[in-house]
Parts: sequence; structure tokens; C-alpha cells
Amino acid sequence: MSAELDLSTPEVPEPTFLESLLRYGLFLGAIFQLICILAVIFPTAKSHEQEETESTEGKATDQVKKPKGLAPQIRQKPKKESKKKR
Repeated sequence: MSAELDLSTPEVPEPTFLESLLRYGLFLGAIFQLICILAVIFPTAKSHEQEETESTEGKATDQVKKPKGLAPQIRQKPKKESKKKR
């Protein structure tokens, strides 16, 4: 009975160049996705502080440029005239 059982390792063909290229490409893609997910979850504090300073500086310069006496002009499209029913 023990002679009938084949417990040797099965023969596995060596991977071709394209298979190994695909394997490493998948690994690199997975690493890139993990980096992107981590960048969304843990944003850098430095860029957040820069955005806040830029937004406050932008508001201050907008207020200086606009004189307070003039009201902002709003451009609206003229309303279309309704067609006459016959």
C-alpha cells in the first residue's frame, strides 16, 4: 500500500518572463495603492497649514482690491420669452 502513494512534490514549471513580469507588476500596483490609501488617511500636516495660510492671505488681498462703495455686478442670462400658443 505504501508503494502506491506518491508523496513527492509535484513538478511545477518555471515561470516564463511574461509571468514573472506580471507578478512583479501586480506587486508594484498593490504597493502603489497602499501608498495612495495611506496618503488619503494620513495627510501631511504641512500642506494643510499652507492651505490655511493661503486662504487667509487670499481673502485679505481680495478685500483690499475691492472698494467697499461698489456693489458687485451679477450677470444673469435674460429669461427666454415663452412661445405663443396657436
